[in-house]
Amino acid sequence: MALATETRTGIKPPPLVLERVFNAPRELVFQAWSSADHVRRWFSPTNFSVPEAEIDFRPGGVMRIKMAGPGGYENWNEGHFVEVTPHERIVFEGDISVDGEVKFTASTTVTFDLADFGFGPCTRMKVVQAYVVYDEAFMMAVNGAPEGWRTTLDKLEAEVGRIKGQLAGRTVVHDTFTLERTYAATPAQVFRALTDMEAKAKWFVGGAEWTPVERYMDARPGGRERAKGRWASGVVTTFDAVYFDVVPDQRVVYTYDMYIDDRKISVSLATMEIAKASGGTTLTITEQGAFLDGYDDAGSRQHGTGLLMDRIGESLGSVVGGAAKGPPPH
Repeated sequence: MALATETRTGIKPPPLVLERVFNAPRELVFQAWSSADHVRRWFSPTNFSVPEAEIDFRPGGVMRIKMAGPGGYENWNEGHFVEVTPHERIVFEGDISVDGEVKFTASTTVTFDLADFGFGPCTRMKVVQAYVVYDEAFMMAVNGAPEGWRTTLDKLEAEVGRIKGQLAGRTVVHDTFTLERTYAATPAQVFRALTDMEAKAKWFVGGAEWTPVERYMDARPGGRERAKGRWASGVVTTFDAVYFDVVPDQRVVYTYDMYIDDRKISVSLATMEIAKASGGTTLTITEQGAFLDGYDDAGSRQHGTGLLMDRIGESLGSVVGGAAKGPPPH
């Protein structure tokens, strides 16, 4: 563990380094830093607020933020932007003062990188913050910075979501696809792979970067299924399904909602048809999806379903063949 070092003018603790992945393009995450109107909504930890802010978003431009907390506590972050590279990098320096006295300084570098997890454009944001502390009593504030930034970035996520909603409006985009695979297995084996939780666990997974948080399955008419998990990035995805028609060895029909964090991105109707075929069993999946409020699927749902169908084959021992039917993804 790195230790704080004494400088001639103060204490210099190890810098803070943290990352967060946002379900949004870099342009939108970057935009949330760009004005006082945005910053007032999020640039403070839980139980704190920003009643006043002045942002001149350019190199040399001023950055003044007043933070208010419980019991009448107030401090000012007063500084300037050193670098503003659109959609890629922000560097700013500031003094944190209480009652006009500088308690510590912070130099902050924020970078924005593209991230792709297969469900639309994402942004990996990295924050590196270095400090010089002039009042030793404020080492407590610096030591608490990781938790303070964590809850601050929770607010940033909400602001990014608000911006996305404003830009997208309330919209629905529809898409339909049909995929087919033939397996060297019996209809009963394929049906079990679709409806038995233990069998489905062999193929309905997110890989090594996805950790289950909640999982249950009741594949009968009126039954429900949920698969909620956290990716290594911190993003949480949730699959919530309701079964409407389950005919052993022949057919499964269900609807499902998909969420990224707390945002509902789609509602879908899925039909799985099982039929005997030469050398095995053919599984045909038809999905009709409604993608909500600006979510751009860009064909990733069809691609992901195809990969899952291949995993079904692996769980059964083999895949004879497969094809896509119908119109291509929009």
